[in-house]
Amino acid sequence: MESIKINQGERVYKIISIMPVSEHVLQIVFADSDNIPESYGDIAVFTTGGEQCSNLPGFSTVYRDEGQTVYLSDDGSVYAAPEDPGELPEEPYVPTPEELLTAAQSRKRAEVSAACEQTIYAGVDVELLSGTTEHFSLTEHDQLNLFGKQAQLAAGEAQLEYHADGQPCRYYSAADMQSIITAAMWHVSYHTTYCNAINMWIEGCETAEDVQEIFYGADVPEKYQSEVLKAYLLQIAGMAGGNDETET
Repeated sequence: MESIKINQGERVYKIISIMPVSEHVLQIVFADSDNIPESYGDIAVFTTGGEQCSNLPGFSTVYRDEGQTVYLSDDGSVYAAPEDPGELPEEPYVPTPEELLTAAQSRKRAEVSAACEQTIYAGVDVELLSGTTEHFSLTEHDQLNLFGKQAQLAAGEAQLEYHADGQPCRYYSAADMQSIITAAMWHVSYHTTYCNAINMWIEGCETAEDVQEIFYGADVPEKYQSEVLKAYLLQIAGMAGGNDETET
């Protein structure tokens, strides 16, 4: 179940759904009537796994309060009841299936992107010529650093300075540095390719319920597997001794 936090606070509010209903109005359906914020503002949205997938700033005004369903606006507007007593009150806005699908796809793409980035940044274990295994994170800074090491290797450097996670900087042989770079490039390329395939899967869904079933690490249906992803999956199966499950 998704959740939200308000204004970078620590308190977590479980929600059933969150979606825009107009350009400046947002609908939130809370899961628990006893756990609803007293005030609003910048809204951070989290996946069922606890990863932040979206940030919705400025929704500080309660547009309309229906208990567990709350409508917020980011422009200060509020709901105005009909002035004519004989006029039926406005019915709560009910999104169409197409709007529900679009909102679900947008949230899922953000969720998948965050999971992919986190997985890439977590890095890889690399076995060195000495037989020891060291771990290397792969943030954007780390990736740029390794790109520079690749240039040094091409220039014929015999040993290159670098460091594993939590370790002091030291010299690595050209062979070990090439192993680190190769593993890093494979890790980044595979997860980028896999994430792209999941986004194609999300785009191909026909209902919001179908979208909700998707998660980072799931086996991508073959119809959404690119030629590149299929090649990676075959390689993974070969490394696993024939097990064709996706490794993430």
